[in-house]
Amino acid sequence: MKSIISVLALVLSMGLAAAQEWKQPLHATVPDFVVENKQGQKINAQSLRGKLVLINFFATWCPPCRQELPRLQEEIWQKWGGRADFTVMVLAREEGWDKLDPFIRDKGYTFPIYPDLNRGVFSLFADSQIPRNVLVDKDGKIIYQSIGYEPEEFSSLVSLIASKLEKE
Repeated sequence: MKSIISVLALVLSMGLAAAQEWKQPLHATVPDFVVENKQGQKINAQSLRGKLVLINFFATWCPPCRQELPRLQEEIWQKWGGRADFTVMVLAREEGWDKLDPFIRDKGYTFPIYPDLNRGVFSLFADSQIPRNVLVDKDGKIIYQSIGYEPEEFSSLVSLIASKLEKE
């Protein structure tokens, strides 16, 4: 009996830990935040209502992020980046333009990247672990979240974006 209780306690604690990996649950309204682009233009999360928005959190030093971003460029941004009803917001956790400018130039990325120097935006969604992806629907509701980079999971994200945009 004691071992059954121990196993149940372990399973329950694992479930609670998994639930805490995200501060915003699925189907929640995306929290409001503001980012600033290179030109000093501020973009407010609420101003993106009416668009499907992919929010990606990364760092230039992060190996899985460096695997994921080329796919984001090729399979998502190049395919749908020109649409009025879709955008991406790639946020560099704890990195400013001093690190981002050479990184963007070296990699040839054309999707929108914003610094998140003090984890102001990241902390609304999580405490640790990158890369992370959050897909927000046109009503501002979170419809997808992922942690880390797994090729199959990323392919699922691409398929979900395609299905949402095809409905238009």
